[in-house]
Amino acid sequence: MKVFEIQEFGIDKLALVDREKPVPGPGQALVRMLAASLNYRDYMMVGGVYNPRLKRPMVPLSDGVGVVEEVGSGVTRVKKGDRVAACFFQKWIEGPPSREKSNSALGGSIDGVAAEYALFSEDGLVQAPASLSDEEVAALPCAGVTAWHALFGHAGAVPGDTVLLQGTGGVSIFALQFAVLAGLRTIIISSSDEKIAHARKLGAHETINYKTTPNWDEAARKLTGGEGVDHIIEVGGSNTLARSMKALRTHGAISVIGVLGGADAAITPVSLLVSSARIQGIFVGSRNMFEQMNRAIEFHKVKPAIDQTFEWTYLKEALRYMESQRHFGKICLKF
Repeated sequence: MKVFEIQEFGIDKLALVDREKPVPGPGQALVRMLAASLNYRDYMMVGGVYNPRLKRPMVPLSDGVGVVEEVGSGVTRVKKGDRVAACFFQKWIEGPPSREKSNSALGGSIDGVAAEYALFSEDGLVQAPASLSDEEVAALPCAGVTAWHALFGHAGAVPGDTVLLQGTGGVSIFALQFAVLAGLRTIIISSSDEKIAHARKLGAHETINYKTTPNWDEAARKLTGGEGVDHIIEVGGSNTLARSMKALRTHGAISVIGVLGGADAAITPVSLLVSSARIQGIFVGSRNMFEQMNRAIEFHKVKPAIDQTFEWTYLKEALRYMESQRHFGKICLKF
């Protein structure tokens, strides 16, 4: 079977190689991949930025959907012919995260889904929502679950709360869609008027172009009558975290998702004390969260925002497209 490997760091050094088709052992399922999607983590992983000490060769990508081809002995959660999505963390079933659970991340700790066939633990699979296409299901495992965890796990958002979303990448757009269906007021910031217009079509209530309004924290406060927003999906890192603190209401919640703008220290203990802010890193989520999210997606007929789909063997081109930052929502791969 064909499979991509990170043997050396760099997009152009991704290697498409042949491997033996795996055979499922006890408790395992062999899945023929149908679609995958990209996350910024994948881009950083391939470039050697995410983990310079990455064990190699490593099969990249965490998010994929496929059809169960064969199961090993004792498997009861899935059967041959099921369309399934892989959980980002193969061992995080429920409860809080732990080091053991974190060490089961696809495409980083263990081989990912950029392969014609992939082997998974039956516990690391969920049934794919029937209402979604293969590409739409492939968009869910990392970005979708992360947004769900941030809004309804960490922040405990309730109807009427105001959430500020940074940018128009996969997590932010999923958070926008979930926030709208949950009755939250949404403010989204972006540097592109075109992307802002698209976000409004998805239900964004308020929008701020941070290029023309660099003090977007002040603008967000004005939109909330000076109180500040209840919750922020923070993806910018050190470039935005200080402004997020200023935009937040007292005892508001910040879900730290990414570090697109850097990972340097950006806030002080004093600012934390004064604001009583609740700041938590959100590293995807559990299988239980994934299944909760899928039930909501099915009931509310949520359709993930897919920007562009590439043939899976054009992985390098798809990563270059991500690098250009022209996308709105998810970039997918079709097998």
